Amino acid sequence: MALERGMIEPFEAAQVRGGISYGLSSYGYDFRLSRHFEILKPGPGDRLDPKNFGALNFEKREADFVDIAPGHYCLGRSHEYFRIPRNVLTICCGKSTYARCGVFVNVTPFEPEWEGHVTVAIANHAPAPARVYANEGIAQVIFLEASEECAVSYADKRGKYQAQKEITGAKI
Repeated sequence: MALERGMIEPFEAAQVRGGISYGLSSYGYDFRLSRHFEILKPGPGDRLDPKNFGALNFEKREADFVDIAPGHYCLGRSHEYFRIPRNVLTICCGKSTYARCGVFVNVTPFEPEWEGHVTVAIANHAPAPARVYANEGIAQVIFLEASEECAVSYADKRGKYQAQKEITGAKI
């Protein structure tokens, strides 16, 4: 279905190993991080506030890897561009390789008719710096196909994260 509907670009039809795997898996797709990251550089008195996210100081970086300090996080972007059909919803989970290093990935579900590059929040819960790698797997998307199309899709709602091409911070 993914290939026929152009749901994932670029699409790897099999798991690619030789690092942290990515590509088609048994019931999902392991997507990669791109080389684009945003690292939070908090200043005195800064507060993470989803209603005032633009006030935060993020350092944009293009790199093959990023080291995340203990208790810190960064934002990344998927290498792949996704187009979700109207009768599909996804659930996304971080890769176990990273979870075993204390690195947790948060990605919200991809709603029906959402499309774009995924903005990924990557948090280091370990007591030591953790490294994440570009062009290698970061998370797995599981696709849930409904028997009927949804009544209102993300595109119908004119979702605020529709067709994002860059890392996108919180919007209200």
